[in-house]
Amino acid sequence: MTLVLLDTNVYLRLAKRVRPLLGVPFSDNNYVITILKDVVDEVHRSNKLTFYNPWFDAKELVTERLAKQVRLSGDEKNRLNAAQSVLHNLPKGDLRYLKDGRSPPGMTDCRVLAFSQIRSAVIVTDDLGMHLLASDVEITVWHGYELLSNMRSSGMISDVLIREIYEALENNDDMTKSWKVAKHTIFADIFGDTATT
Repeated sequence: MTLVLLDTNVYLRLAKRVRPLLGVPFSDNNYVITILKDVVDEVHRSNKLTFYNPWFDAKELVTERLAKQVRLSGDEKNRLNAAQSVLHNLPKGDLRYLKDGRSPPGMTDCRVLAFSQIRSAVIVTDDLGMHLLASDVEITVWHGYELLSNMRSSGMISDVLIREIYEALENNDDMTKSWKVAKHTIFADIFGDTATT
């Protein structure tokens, strides 16, 4: 089994529509999607995130998260805290993390990335700062659309659901540049190979 750990934004982009999302093995690689409790805490700390995602605390989702989120031993928590601190300090003073309006990964972002240094995992994030930091320290990371593609090829989700997810992202003005490109490359058989707008 290989854990696929979602950051906060990818979880919010998918959890409302992909049911169940967490704890379901898929693909020949036996991937299993999960999140850290820190992702839940990050949403609850943010008035903006809770306002724009009123479905987040629906009973079904809370139950799924409690049953399927990662459990860490005391030793793992200590190692995770240390790795998180190191990752959080690495980008300081590095102008690459400020390019194109970016900001360096925050504490929860770094904790998600650090997890892969504690246990074998693929990290899924659309945050370009997290991708840069992951590249610097050789952590395997996917964009959210890459996760969708893997779930699709294993039959976990349908083309109809991919259309619904894209429609929701567009309606919510939550479409990243990488998702826009993937729409007409990776998912060209669904949407066509050129943008129509």
